[in-house]
Amino acid sequence: MEIKFKVWVEKDGHVIFGEGRDLLLKTIDECHGLYGAAKKLKMSYRAAWGMIRITEKRLGQKIVEVGDDKKMHLTKDARRYLDAFDKLEEDINSFLHQRRSQFITSDQAKSQEVDKE
Repeated sequence: MEIKFKVWVEKDGHVIFGEGRDLLLKTIDECHGLYGAAKKLKMSYRAAWGMIRITEKRLGQKIVEVGDDKKMHLTKDARRYLDAFDKLEEDINSFLHQRRSQFITSDQAKSQEVDKE
């Protein structure tokens, strides 16, 4: 049995960071560009660029920049948001894993032990 969750960060009722932005930024970092990231994530370039623009506007700071090498890079602030979001998800996962036992009856626990064998 697993407890599932979704977490995001809002400012003034608008999403500024969540799973989608986390994945987009990580993919931009991997592909060194928005076009490659959008293609890999099967989203339009326009949607990806819009997400970046809106996020930067809501945060009031840049999260991507184009370097002298003409590749897109994450800013230090973007990396800080990624690290903080990853840590938040880890902490929540750990908490939920600890609390999961409250939902498991003794019969379910035995069944899970058998499944592991």
